[in-house]
Amino acid sequence: MPAIRDFTQGGIFRQLITLAMPLMAVSFIQMTYNMVDIIWIGRLGSKSVAAVGTVGMLMWMMNSFALLSKVSAEVSIGQSIGAKRLDKAMLYASHTTTIAIISGLVFATFFFLFPQLVLSFFRLEADITQEAIRYLNIVTFSVPFMFLILNFSGIYIGTGRSDIPFYFNAVGLVLNIVLDPLFIFGFGFIPEMGSQGAALATTLSQVVVFMLFIRHLRRKKGVLGQFAFWIKLRKNYTLNILKLGVPVAAMNVYFSIINMNLTRIASIHGGHLGVTSQTTGGQIEGVTWNTSQGFATALGSFVAQNFAAGKMDRARHAYRYTLRAMMALGLVVTTSFMLFGSEIFSVFIPEKEAYLAGGDYLFIIGISQLFMMLELTTQGMFNGIGKTTPPAIVSIVFNTLRVPLAVFLASAIGVNGVWWAISITSVVKGICSATWYYFSQRKYR
Repeated sequence: MPAIRDFTQGGIFRQLITLAMPLMAVSFIQMTYNMVDIIWIGRLGSKSVAAVGTVGMLMWMMNSFALLSKVSAEVSIGQSIGAKRLDKAMLYASHTTTIAIISGLVFATFFFLFPQLVLSFFRLEADITQEAIRYLNIVTFSVPFMFLILNFSGIYIGTGRSDIPFYFNAVGLVLNIVLDPLFIFGFGFIPEMGSQGAALATTLSQVVVFMLFIRHLRRKKGVLGQFAFWIKLRKNYTLNILKLGVPVAAMNVYFSIINMNLTRIASIHGGHLGVTSQTTGGQIEGVTWNTSQGFATALGSFVAQNFAAGKMDRARHAYRYTLRAMMALGLVVTTSFMLFGSEIFSVFIPEKEAYLAGGDYLFIIGISQLFMMLELTTQGMFNGIGKTTPPAIVSIVFNTLRVPLAVFLASAIGVNGVWWAISITSVVKGICSATWYYFSQRKYR
């Protein structure tokens, strides 16, 4: 069987870095997709940024649903390989792909038929809502491809080949960088399309990434022996996929819905500048979020193999290595956000009013970065041992508290109260996740 990496033996730190670095690079690529859009759209004005950022919230929710197949592929395939059951790994790959196809088509259909319904939730000004609808109408066509790209990434990660998603997503990023200014501002025979041009650039880039995955999977020595993309779902495999994927997907979907509500509150108390601060600030915060998510995913894959092989000492060492790396990065990011928030924000949106408001967001959010990274790293450890429920509970409980806390604080101190609600609950989540893991992991000693 080609291109499968065994993490149950050999140097722990070296193997963890080998798996984590491409994943971290993929996370940065995904973040850069959005940042490139914002940098160019920021030249159109803060209202256009608010329109595109609002659609970004919907795409976040969609990607959270897509984690059902991605995470279950990572864990089920990783554990199957650790147990030397490559036949089961192939069947799991077919099942998660089938689920991704169905889910992507359902979401694309819903967004295409009811754009006004979903966007009216945010209480935006009428002209911003119409621009958001035009953007969503185009980017909807990329939704099925996004589901399958995430699923294929999970399959490669489960086999230890996290480098492949990196290469393919890098191609998509380069294409997006080239197409964005051409489609947004026009060039030669290409008409100026504004924010719709950014949507078209993103869609075409995703289609190219999807085609690269298909070509690689269907080559003669494709990963897991050219597994079937469409299969009649078997009850036992499907139930295990749901057991592994639903808690993680539910946690992230709920998190995205909470953030949609926070965006609505920010819109009410801060207008389109409140929306711009949260959506653009959230992309900037992706420096820590996506890095942590990349390392957490790598940790989950590493732990899955070692857990199945009965080598929990190696898994615990990997957890400690990951925590040290994340804490070091977190200190750098926290310092940068708190000291240079407005300057960082001005790179994306040059309007003074917008970058001053964004600077407030980054200062307040910067306080909680270390704790956010602690939460995500611990989530990766839980995922690797197949215990995806504890981090889901922590996330759902404390993210729920964000909305009433944001309403209360925003009523008292304005839109900055929304950012304080986010920061305070992030601190609590990190502490609770680490404490839960500390007490639960002792039975594996």
